[in-house]
Amino acid sequence: MFEELIKKLKDKDHRYITLETTPTHSANIDSLIQKIEKSGVVDFIDGFSTTDNPLAKLKYSAILGAVKIQNRFQKPVIATVSMRDRNKIALQSDLLGANDFDIRTVLALTGDSAKISDQPNSKGVFEGDSSLLLDIVECFNTGINYAGKPFPENGRPKTIYPFSVINSVAKNPKTLIKKMVKKIEHHSVGLISQPVYSLEQAENLLALFEDAKRVCRCPNPTAQLIFGFFPLTRFRTAQFLSVHVPGIEVPKEWLNALRIASRVGEEEEERVGLEMSRELFEKLLNFHPKIHIMTANKFEIAKKMWE
Repeated sequence: MFEELIKKLKDKDHRYITLETTPTHSANIDSLIQKIEKSGVVDFIDGFSTTDNPLAKLKYSAILGAVKIQNRFQKPVIATVSMRDRNKIALQSDLLGANDFDIRTVLALTGDSAKISDQPNSKGVFEGDSSLLLDIVECFNTGINYAGKPFPENGRPKTIYPFSVINSVAKNPKTLIKKMVKKIEHHSVGLISQPVYSLEQAENLLALFEDAKRVCRCPNPTAQLIFGFFPLTRFRTAQFLSVHVPGIEVPKEWLNALRIASRVGEEEEERVGLEMSRELFEKLLNFHPKIHIMTANKFEIAKKMWE
């Protein structure tokens, strides 16, 4: 299952599409699974991801959510693991347990600040940034834990495939290249970008990524760039991303078109947003068909990219 996903990722001409899911603030994710089923998007994607308490807001476990979704749909799930909530002991323990349930792709994040959590007086752990988790995964893949102690031969973890995230734009391209190099050198198999909103952004980002692979110190780097894709159907969402989320740039033509459509009504606003999103999605597929779709659990919108 995972080997096939990674094969699709590394084959430059093969389509690779994953879909983000956010576990709910609930003791089960039955409603989330039902939404995925109802959307009809499963047949069009190669795998899923689960988020790990985004914005430090309490949600169902990303790893256990990955287990349930993977078992239900028989497609690999990338479980997000952040440095915010775990020390090295807990990180390794979670990876071992996940491995036993065949969750073998992880998205390594440093994590949002605990200061914005919905849980009073929460404190972040942050023993390191996401590079520490990538190093732990590399140790596991060589048969030892982070302290250097070997695992027993019959208890050695199955291969884990780590992913990272990267901004889609930057004022200083050299800064973005430097961050890419760091994640490549720490053995990420895929770098998932923040959402891109034009083919020009995608072309520039891929060019920077190729520069990063050329200057990194690891021989023959095999990491791949994956474009983040967030369909926009509301002007307020586009404006929020443009103003409040670092590393994302929503072009003025998107903002203008959605603003004008919003004055007509929600139906027109959604029509215009879907039209622009579908057009970009098709361009990305033709240019570099490695895409991670984010819809804030509105999976029916993801399905509409193929309609």
